[in-house]
Amino acid sequence: MKRRHFLGLAGATGAVALLPGAAFGFPRLSLEAAPGLERLELSRDAWRERLTPAQYEILRDHGTEPPWSSPLDKEWREGEYRCAGCDLRLFESAMKYDSGTGWPSFFDHVEGHLLSQLDFSLVWPRVEYHCARCGGHQGHVFSDGPEPTGLRWCNNGLALTFYPA
Repeated sequence: MKRRHFLGLAGATGAVALLPGAAFGFPRLSLEAAPGLERLELSRDAWRERLTPAQYEILRDHGTEPPWSSPLDKEWREGEYRCAGCDLRLFESAMKYDSGTGWPSFFDHVEGHLLSQLDFSLVWPRVEYHCARCGGHQGHVFSDGPEPTGLRWCNNGLALTFYPA
């Protein structure tokens, strides 16, 4: 690791420690995988065979699709949203709301099916979340969502598969 990257990471980590509560859209989360949930680990080549190039970019390389590009942003039927990488149920349609951001957004998730980590790819740290089974990048969570949780799980549509009820 180059010295400037280390210093940048150390500075960002220090800034996060100073944040009060969920200030500036930075929710403090402690997510754990559901008991008995088995991890799915595949080689990069196996993932490339399983996913489209756009899904691979998002799920395996932490990419982001353009806003308003996913039909799932306007999907309002009853059903469930599953990880496009491993088919794990992540969200129910009752958890979805229109955030106006251009990405499918949810105020809650299926407990034990998402894990989080800090994302320092931008100047300000964000909380990134992943599928607990396959580790596929889904999106970022912010503290500007509706009640009852106050959270906005902002998801890439290509990282999800919708199954109507």
